[in-house]
Amino acid sequence: MPATRTTLRRGLAAAAALPLLAIALTACGYGSQAKDDKVAPAAKGEKIDGLDTVKVGYFPNLTHATALVGDQEGIIQKELGGTQLSTATFNAGPSEIEALNAGSIDIGFIGPSPAVNGYVKSQGKSLRIIGGSASGGVKLVVNPKKIKTLDDVKGKRIATPQLGNTQDVAFLNWIAEKGWKVDPQSGKGDVSVVRTENKVTPNAYLSGSVDGAWVPEPTASKLVSDGAKVLLDESTLWPDKKFVITNVIVSQKFLAEHPAVVEAVLRGTVKTNEWINANPDKAKASANAKLRELTGKALPPQVIDPAWPSIRFTDDPLAATLDAQAGHAVKAGLLEQPDLAGIYDLRPLNKVLQAAGKPAVADAGLGVK
Repeated sequence: MPATRTTLRRGLAAAAALPLLAIALTACGYGSQAKDDKVAPAAKGEKIDGLDTVKVGYFPNLTHATALVGDQEGIIQKELGGTQLSTATFNAGPSEIEALNAGSIDIGFIGPSPAVNGYVKSQGKSLRIIGGSASGGVKLVVNPKKIKTLDDVKGKRIATPQLGNTQDVAFLNWIAEKGWKVDPQSGKGDVSVVRTENKVTPNAYLSGSVDGAWVPEPTASKLVSDGAKVLLDESTLWPDKKFVITNVIVSQKFLAEHPAVVEAVLRGTVKTNEWINANPDKAKASANAKLRELTGKALPPQVIDPAWPSIRFTDDPLAATLDAQAGHAVKAGLLEQPDLAGIYDLRPLNKVLQAAGKPAVADAGLGVK
């Protein structure tokens, strides 16, 4: 898919007046507020940059498993030494961006759409994407009694998490490539796009209100456990079956003031991803244990077992795919073309990767100069 530099359209410039147009990754959809800060295992050793605490935000969601596992296993805290890791969880992109802008968190794990939205709304002053975390984990799942082929999707009601969110844009782009017409705002047309919070989608499916959904994990596998079938894995639409679903971002102010702490967190994420990929079963159990702690409920085997292998954990932010995703939003009529140059600063990550004997990653021409 071609990489196209893009940003918010005038409709999204009015996002404050039209909250649905705020691009957000509502991966699990369980509300939008941050939960109380939690602290990792006690810090030991010298403080980095003399800093007492670094505040990191993430979602209680499998596509944020780098954060879940890195926190649960103490891998990130180990790299921080005497600087204490403090975490806060979010369930929607806008609230995490607000927390980053307010200084309530310093670093965050977040999807591509809210990262782009936050960067553009601040005129390039609020954040940088400093690393990758996860790829994939998004599927089109359908009622097999109503939809047997991709062409059968026409005329059906398909749920996406939110107007303009990462999965909504991907589905609108897929619809356009099929040659079908849908109004991006109302969701009406050759396919009915029904914007539904992920926590509500399983009930909507069981009631027959929707015939399927284009959703991230674990919602996709929850629907499958309720009788749906996977019709399409979004990864098959991308080169090498890779596309960004979760990035690591940082406040530009924090990056300028505490670069050594940022590097320490990135060392932690790199080591966490390495451990996840080397120990998939242990990592799955670790992520689920953290989800149980954060949400009060672990994912059952029939949900987490098929969901986990569809997510790929990577240090590479897959910058060209973020650019392409923004291009899809432009084509759908949700964005106008801006300049995203400077949204990435991969110098700290590449320094960490070089020290670990790993190859550098690229910013697709969208890095700081």
